[in-house]
Amino acid sequence: MPPQTVPPPSPSSAAPAPSAEAGSEALPRIVPVRRTGRWTAAVAVLVLLGLALDSVVRNDAFQWDVVLSYFATVPVLRGLWLTLWLTAVVMVLGFALGALLAVLRLSGNPVLQAVSWGYVWLFRSTPILVQLLFWFNIGALYPQILGVSTTRLLGPVAVAVVGLTLHEAAYAAEVVRGGILSVERGQVEAAQSLGLGPWRRFRRIVLPQAMRSIVPPAGNMLIGTLKGTSIVSIIAVQDLLYSVQLVYHRTYQVIPLLLVATVWYAAVTTLLSIGQRYVERHYARGTAGAR
Repeated sequence: MPPQTVPPPSPSSAAPAPSAEAGSEALPRIVPVRRTGRWTAAVAVLVLLGLALDSVVRNDAFQWDVVLSYFATVPVLRGLWLTLWLTAVVMVLGFALGALLAVLRLSGNPVLQAVSWGYVWLFRSTPILVQLLFWFNIGALYPQILGVSTTRLLGPVAVAVVGLTLHEAAYAAEVVRGGILSVERGQVEAAQSLGLGPWRRFRRIVLPQAMRSIVPPAGNMLIGTLKGTSIVSIIAVQDLLYSVQLVYHRTYQVIPLLLVATVWYAAVTTLLSIGQRYVERHYARGTAGAR
């Protein structure tokens, strides 16, 4: 007998297809991760910050009414203006001298390299307070310079400018040198192949790329210089801190007057930080780190 063939099952006899409800029940359910520790820590920090803020605002010992009464007085604003002026002058002169020192350090002349290195080593190794006191007493070593009395030539403000500038230049030199070294050598070689002169290479190729590395530490130096000018009060320069000291020596309201200086320093530092952010974004255009 010929073998019998079994007909294929009809569609009606096939196994029923799983319903949509059955398929949805078969898929695993996605459950978000519970970050209990993160939220607990956040709540704890907010509670502590709230308690600290409440203690500052409601503590009568801070004398906030006295702070408001002295915040915009003429002596305080005059001291603030001198602080801002001193910061601007020191930063400009310090970076001008620092850029020169950086160029000397990168030159091929071993004598110029040694002089630049020695300057940076000396002024970074000596505390700024010692430097200011040294310049303040320079008349003990040189009573006259070019026939002019050093006591007339170097008053307290001039001593502050000279001391802070020489100190700032040592750090600015390393910032500028690091920025120049951050530019790839191939960029300079490509500019040379195009026939660009040394000045045009530096201005059009090296400097714009180096600024991406120079601006962040330079901004930090600016903020540090603003706060560091308070040290000139030791030589009786009437900056912001010295101005409030003169007031509380007369009124004996030490805490509120120190708060006046603190709030002004915080306000100016905040504005400088915002400006630094925009300058960084300007020089970071076209890079992956631009935000």
